Amino acid sequence: MKKIALVFGTRPEAIKMAPVYLALNGSPLQPVVIATAQHREMLDQVLELFGITPDYDLNIMKERQSLSDLTSRLTKALEDIYKNEKFAATLVQGDTTTTFVGALVSFYHKVPVGHVEAGLRTNDIYNPFPEEVNRRLVSVIATYHYPPTEQARKNLLAAGISEKNMLVTGNTVIDALLWTTKNKSLEARRIRESLGLEDESYILMTMHRRENWGEPMREVMKAIKKILSEKKDLKLVFPVHLNPVVREVVYEELGEYPRVLLTEPLDYLPFVSLMEKAKLILTDSGGIQEEAPALGKPTLVLRSETERPEALEAGTAKLVGTSAEKIVEETLKLLNSTEEYEKMAKSVNPFGDGKASERIVTHLIEAFGA
Repeated sequence: MKKIALVFGTRPEAIKMAPVYLALNGSPLQPVVIATAQHREMLDQVLELFGITPDYDLNIMKERQSLSDLTSRLTKALEDIYKNEKFAATLVQGDTTTTFVGALVSFYHKVPVGHVEAGLRTNDIYNPFPEEVNRRLVSVIATYHYPPTEQARKNLLAAGISEKNMLVTGNTVIDALLWTTKNKSLEARRIRESLGLEDESYILMTMHRRENWGEPMREVMKAIKKILSEKKDLKLVFPVHLNPVVREVVYEELGEYPRVLLTEPLDYLPFVSLMEKAKLILTDSGGIQEEAPALGKPTLVLRSETERPEALEAGTAKLVGTSAEKIVEETLKLLNSTEEYEKMAKSVNPFGDGKASERIVTHLIEAFGA
């Protein structure tokens, strides 16, 4: 049986690779999970939910490590595995440092790379940083490209990538989301009840990107205070990233503010449960821009660029940047206008139908004659 290495290390990667792993498990190909644990605690939560036990766990996480340090340590750890294993292909997902290094080491060993969620672009190498460059570099290395949307396919073609081994699949995050809402609905309701949110109106927020550290984040916190002062029946729920740079600002600005619930980073299931009942979502995350439309949740993106323009074109998300004034304006517009709210909430999700993983595995089986 031919082995397919699945290399991932962060929670978003794990969520999006989990349905691919499940699909491979029922196929003639053998998945071999290499968890780098670039994000240790958040990764483990997803592995447990989907019942995935890594074949290799590199435990690479180290507090405040630089990108150069992370890259060199990942390279060495993966090299040791690839010297002793015979893989037919490697699958990497998205645009993290794990994604890039996984593709690079696979290339060094002449193992073809499949890139799940290929073709996302902002065309600004520093925004988001370092993700934009990571995904471009993986596109150069990869043999098999799995863009989630037609726009992503066009981005790859514009970059000179051959269409020969390219397949538009939809995004595997929708596969994971639909699996979770179908199989874990009772647990999701109990989670909301435990937080006192089952019958409450609330905004769900996430924020962690490097380009938003410092003053941009303080601007967003200022906007939150203004919104809550205008809407007395509204709460804010904010799972705070573990990075000390993020936590310092968030707790200083919102730690004692009324109707703000700051939590530790949430497992995937609790986060899905909060998305299900949120009024709207404020985020600088990429993945949430794909997930929220599947649940009918308007999403305001705390960034100046997005590699997911399909969300903007479909009307499911809107870029608001980090200006307090702009965030307040757009949030209140949604909260005060049923027409504006429903226009976003009822837009069709452009990111998939829940069958992306099946398409990827079918394509690999055909490629290897399995």
